[in-house]
Amino acid sequence: MAVFDKAASDYDSWYLTPMGRHVDTVETELAFSLLPPVRGASVLDAGCGTGNFSFKLAEQGCRVTGTDLSPEMLTVARGKAANRAVPILFRQMDIEKLTFADGTFDAVYSLAVFEFLSEPERAFRELFRVLQPGGRLLIGTINRDSRWGRLYMSEEYQQNSIFRYAKLKTREELEQLGAEYLVRSEECLFVPPTAEAAELNQQAETEYARTERGGFLCCLWAKPGV
Repeated sequence: MAVFDKAASDYDSWYLTPMGRHVDTVETELAFSLLPPVRGASVLDAGCGTGNFSFKLAEQGCRVTGTDLSPEMLTVARGKAANRAVPILFRQMDIEKLTFADGTFDAVYSLAVFEFLSEPERAFRELFRVLQPGGRLLIGTINRDSRWGRLYMSEEYQQNSIFRYAKLKTREELEQLGAEYLVRSEECLFVPPTAEAAELNQQAETEYARTERGGFLCCLWAKPGV
């Protein structure tokens, strides 16, 4: 999507803000709690963007392949990999039309991608196809039924941000992508987008979880073994 090419140069600046760091931390913690990285495993980061999550996987000892449709995002990712001397393979590829053989990967992660897909069901089938029998697939996306979801669907964001192209999902809709193979689903990011810097911590997450829906969803599916 061309809009992500335009955003590539300053995409990572979000992670340098207090809110960006908090969001990244809680989303990563949830993803890794549901699908812990295994050293030596062959892992796909589908829709990797500038490689933020790919590097986290590589730091855990995974053999990582990152794919993205945006060549500019991948240029940034490859530059960071070169600077860090991290052996991640980045490839330009459409998540709805992967060119990998069946059963290529031990595990597949796809975070903050499915809200921007025109055919999420097709993408799910592709990610499941390239997963080895017995492997697991984790998808994370913004929760439409949350204050974060309402923010991204607001008039301001629909007019002035990449979220004009987004189609947010509820937890139930995400689970239905592969209901028969679903293992578990969880939410995180309970602090609202209006939270002050002092609230960007786990204690506030726990307190807000009593009254708020999580702004980010993760679902885990398992592919049947041989």
